Amino acid sequence: MKKLHLIFGCLLLVLLSCKSKEPSSDDEEVVPEEVRTPVTVTFVETTELNDYVELNATSSFQQSNFIKASANGYLTSVNVRLGQIVHAGQPAFTLQTKEAHALGNTINKLDPSFHFSGIINIRASASGYIQSLDHQVGDYVQDGEQLAVLSDAKSFGFILNLPVELRRYVNTGKNVQVALPDGTHLNGVVSNIMPHVDSVSQTQNVLIKVASSTTIPQNLIAKVRIVKSQKPNAMSLPKAAVLTDESQTDFWVMKMIDSITAVKVPIVKGMETADRVEVLRPQFSSNDKILLTGNYGLPDTAKVKITKGEE
Repeated sequence: MKKLHLIFGCLLLVLLSCKSKEPSSDDEEVVPEEVRTPVTVTFVETTELNDYVELNATSSFQQSNFIKASANGYLTSVNVRLGQIVHAGQPAFTLQTKEAHALGNTINKLDPSFHFSGIINIRASASGYIQSLDHQVGDYVQDGEQLAVLSDAKSFGFILNLPVELRRYVNTGKNVQVALPDGTHLNGVVSNIMPHVDSVSQTQNVLIKVASSTTIPQNLIAKVRIVKSQKPNAMSLPKAAVLTDESQTDFWVMKMIDSITAVKVPIVKGMETADRVEVLRPQFSSNDKILLTGNYGLPDTAKVKITKGEE
């Protein structure tokens, strides 16, 4: 009986040892796939760079003309209305003199061939918009009395409050760009610079004339772009592609050297605009791929995975 138990124990040990030698899927070594940072790339472009500042400017008529009565009498007709554009020499009012109003019919009855009416046409002295009407048909007016106010169309422009520190960038005759709130862009010319400075804001008024085929209302606020410097053919990159240290003294980009490897390349930057940075050195080719996103915090040499290219 003891021998039987001994034999049974030996067989059990043999079976267990054989089972332990079978390969297990859980014990297989798993080799992790290489970790690569997802990035997007961009390319160097040779474009015109403009360093500019945008300031508010308000549309305004600088001069107003007055339509006045040329004699004492009664207004028999008003040929203009508020907001209407009139031209120089256009009839605006019709006035009948006081004497004609009182005696005209009597004189015509005595002598019809005399044709006495005393009607006077009052014309606009300049082109512009009717800002205000002070009288209506039937009103009695005196010689020299104001009948209407006319905004002189030739005096229309945008008034720019220019900070004194930017005065060196603006001269009479300089071309500027005026952007209206509806997205329209107009070409403007600096017409006049007022010879005084506001003591509180330290700004100087600048009159900018624009050429527009549509009517621009008064007191409209627009944006005027003042170019401080420009380069016609500058090699540049999007600002997001250029990295720097905490002190912003050293600058670099991450450049692709093959399909999966990006390396750090120090650069010397030049002019900087709102969205682009000029690269003075080194010279990149138009085919060099520069990391645009996913580049922050990468080591000097990094394995990356391009997810999207930007031409």
